[in-house]
Amino acid sequence: MMDTKPAGHRTRRNGLPGGLAALFAGMLILSTPALAEQSGEQAPPVRSQSNDTYSEKEIVASAGEVFGGTAKGLADAVHSIFKKYGEPNAYIRGEEASGALVLGLRYGSGTLHMKNGFSEKVFWQGPTAGWDFGGNAVKVFTLVYNLPNGETIYQRFPGVEGSAYLIAGIGINYQQRGNIVLAPMRSGVGLRLGASVGYLKYTKSREWLPF
Repeated sequence: MMDTKPAGHRTRRNGLPGGLAALFAGMLILSTPALAEQSGEQAPPVRSQSNDTYSEKEIVASAGEVFGGTAKGLADAVHSIFKKYGEPNAYIRGEEASGALVLGLRYGSGTLHMKNGFSEKVFWQGPTAGWDFGGNAVKVFTLVYNLPNGETIYQRFPGVEGSAYLIAGIGINYQQRGNIVLAPMRSGVGLRLGASVGYLKYTKSREWLPF
């Protein structure tokens, strides 16, 4: 004899009851991020504004106080860094001087500001190498990413080779150690991009030996 029961009725009899099926589906959706993490997949970097990071507008305003009349070029430079790394959780405002004849030295000082309110004086020094000639005295504004606390800045940060850019009169290069990324922006007399090769050592006080 042909089964005349509605199809929906057969589904509930042979599968899960409707309420349990909905509950199971909800648990599966909630567990998806955890499953992705266990499988080695990583979520893309968070780029939306939060209480722990600086927005692009905040960085442009603060860096504008350092560089003064380069506002238009500054906005373009900041945007290029945000497009690559998103929002920083700290920045350094300062000045530096350097000189080189293939091999050179760089010295600077400034103040580290973190979004959580931490603020402290910081110095940096380091050797540079490459096809790099001349000298400069510049203003520096450095975007800092993934800095867990203020003490973590006091270490050596190698320059990322081949990461020197000049955008609207502002030089940008990148430094990285582990997950911490620094993106110094420089503007001033005798700007030298070649000095991106090498490293900078960040310290609590001035050290004249850069090694």
